[in-house]
Amino acid sequence: MKDRILDLVFLLGVLFKGLDGLVELVGGVLLLFVTPAKLQHVADTATSGELAEDPHDLIANLIVHGAAHLQRGSLVFAAVYLLVHGAVKLAIVIALLVGSRRIYPWAMAALGAFLIFQVYELVTKPSIGVAVLTVFDAVIIWLTWREWRRGRELRTTWRGTVAWVFRRPVAG
Repeated sequence: MKDRILDLVFLLGVLFKGLDGLVELVGGVLLLFVTPAKLQHVADTATSGELAEDPHDLIANLIVHGAAHLQRGSLVFAAVYLLVHGAVKLAIVIALLVGSRRIYPWAMAALGAFLIFQVYELVTKPSIGVAVLTVFDAVIIWLTWREWRRGRELRTTWRGTVAWVFRRPVAG
């Protein structure tokens, strides 16, 4: 039972990484074509209702403040970062889906490099979001190592886990 739950967490983590990579790619492309003024306008429009209701809303104020201090260079850096990060994540997920066990060490190395960067970010600019992402990535690295050590391809884990999930009796 514990192994099946870990398999399910691994599969959901891989799915989340793929979706996250796709969102990062789209976000990176969008950032390449948006000006700081346009981003400020979008931030103001998106938060105006919330700030009218509660002028001290922390999240809305952070969004407006962050958008107000963006420079073109920082937008390009963010775009490139998101494009690279998203492309690597998608490449890992696609390679895992294709079924090559050889990708596991590469996946762990790439995620490990991102993890090191995130730890650096936590030390220099602590944030709850980066802390949660770092823990999530560490768990995914461990689960990837577990799959690699067990000698299984993603599709084998997928088949077994789907069969396990749908064969379980529904609690009523």
